[in-house]
Amino acid sequence: MRRRSIILIGMPGSGKSTIGVLLAKAVCMNFLDSDLLIQRREKMPLQQIINTRGNEYFAECEEKAILSIRQRGQVIATGGSAVLHPEAMKHLKSLGKVVYLDVAFPELKRRLWNLKTRGIVLAPGQTLEDLFNERKPYYEKYADVTIHAGRTKTEQVVQMIVEQAGLIRCDM
Repeated sequence: MRRRSIILIGMPGSGKSTIGVLLAKAVCMNFLDSDLLIQRREKMPLQQIINTRGNEYFAECEEKAILSIRQRGQVIATGGSAVLHPEAMKHLKSLGKVVYLDVAFPELKRRLWNLKTRGIVLAPGQTLEDLFNERKPYYEKYADVTIHAGRTKTEQVVQMIVEQAGLIRCDM
């Protein structure tokens, strides 16, 4: 049987990429960041895609990038808006276990000082809090495991994922 992937979902700033790299090292898996996959395909940063081609185009790029992921047995960090694509999420769930990195809004607000350059899909007039309230139910819907990652140290978050997702560490 092929090894299952671990898919990290959550708001921008929840730590998916940072935690993903460390988790991949801890459990001896490859790491894939879907945002980097989009940037490679489009040959430009996320924010530039959003600014020049618009939110809808970016959403199409994100869904195509996720649907192109075939390899199992890796840690996958998704973009914060991945959960808005039902087919993409169905595909990710077929690859493995979905872990939601849940971070309270005040902590996210503290972490996200670069909203205008980070590559976050915001509708005109939409605030970060609006985005948080819109997406939270989707994260909860798709999660197989929820990790409350707020101000917890990175290594502790990795260990919580290992334990709650039933993984085996290879770095000990």
